[in-house]
Amino acid sequence: MSGDNWSARARAIDSFKVMDLLKRARELDEQGLDVVHMEVGEPDFGAAPAVKEAAHRLLDHGSIQYTPAGGIAPLRERIARFYAERYGVEIGPERVLVTAGASGGLLLAFALLAEKHKSFMMADPGYPCNPQFLRLVEARAQRVRVDESTNFQLTAELVREHWQSDTAGVLLASPANPTGAVVPPDELAKIAAVVRELGGELIVDELYHGLTYGFDAQTALALDDDVIVMNSFSKYFGMTGWRLGWLVGPADAVAEMEKMAQNLFISPPTLSQHAAQACFEPESIALFEQRRAEFGKRRDLLVSGLRDLGFGIARPPEGAFYVYADASHLTDNSFDWCWSLLEEDRVAATPGADFSRFDAERYVRFSYTTGLGRIELALERLAKRGAR
Repeated sequence: MSGDNWSARARAIDSFKVMDLLKRARELDEQGLDVVHMEVGEPDFGAAPAVKEAAHRLLDHGSIQYTPAGGIAPLRERIARFYAERYGVEIGPERVLVTAGASGGLLLAFALLAEKHKSFMMADPGYPCNPQFLRLVEARAQRVRVDESTNFQLTAELVREHWQSDTAGVLLASPANPTGAVVPPDELAKIAAVVRELGGELIVDELYHGLTYGFDAQTALALDDDVIVMNSFSKYFGMTGWRLGWLVGPADAVAEMEKMAQNLFISPPTLSQHAAQACFEPESIALFEQRRAEFGKRRDLLVSGLRDLGFGIARPPEGAFYVYADASHLTDNSFDWCWSLLEEDRVAATPGADFSRFDAERYVRFSYTTGLGRIELALERLAKRGAR
């Protein structure tokens, strides 16, 4: 097969650079070298015991066949009830679409709302795969540069200022990857109002809900009933490899996306759907809350340690499990610096090039999805590196 015959669409997709770094880090692991992994956004705790037990029961006594493309009814109903329990927001199960990971959900949402050659506004820095989804549907990402002055988030003022004739809508992530920044509820309501006024649509990525520190994030559905909200069983619920997410939107929009899901995915993973219902059991929620407290301790240790080493962190991340640190006192090329950090010091962190087109060379993302002892070891290695 000749690359000359590959589509321009495929050639336009950028690599997810952290996956290249992860591949090399695992090669070093296999060589018996002790790598501290702080590169990927994957909780180290794994699925809750009740989830594993539910999976075993289905494997032993049930059948694993296709499900409806929008997900099994009990799971859609349970997710809807979760919004009432956690947020005080009443939604019907017909507004819930279970997806093959949150990535599958975002692809469906963009396919619904982003016409060819239209754009979706999003903060830069941001999750690197989002623009690639838009490229696949022949739309584009309209990246708006944000920094510490706006807590690395879009504001209503920025949305209005940067709105263009081809802007179809806005994608927010709160808490955000890579910064852990949260959009305050009053600002989120203002953004939603501006987007509606300008005739666009709002998608809110809430994948890291449940992983905020010192407060509970409010869902955008409490502020605007017409938004599309994305979530996942990967982060707070610890089910990364199970590849299961969901979205909530207006019932007619969900029905339209389910039609596309029928063609693209057939159905979400059957085993994962049945097992995921156990995430909402009281003992599972209690476990996830214990894990959240542990993530908070890790955040505090990492932020304090990095600041002591001279990294710039204007304010501690409010959510998720990342620290987006300014490393400009050490390097003007964080991409090469991260590779050197891995090869020479056995610490895997992600360069800003994965997340930004503007200040990427200054920043490094550290993920605190590893234990306190491992974080301390990474800080020791960073200190020795700085002393060399």
